Amino acid sequence: MPIIVNLDVMMAKRKMSLNELSQKVGLTLSNLSILKTGKAKAIRFSTLEVLCKVLDCQPADILEYQP
Repeated sequence: MPIIVNLDVMMAKRKMSLNELSQKVGLTLSNLSILKTGKAKAIRFSTLEVLCKVLDCQPADILEYQP
C-alpha cells in the first residue's frame, strides 16, 4: 500500500510508549497496534486529530504517501 504510517516514528520522537499513547488518546492497544504496523485499512479524522493533538504534530508527520 502506498500510504505509510509513521506513528512509531512520532512516538519515538516524543518518547511515548504504546501504553501511554493508548491512555491519552482513548484507543485500545490492539487498535493502535494495527494502525502502527500499517495494517489498518482506514482511519477516522477524529482519531487522526487526537493523535496529532497528543503527539503535537501534523497529519503529514503520521501519514506519508509513497507511490
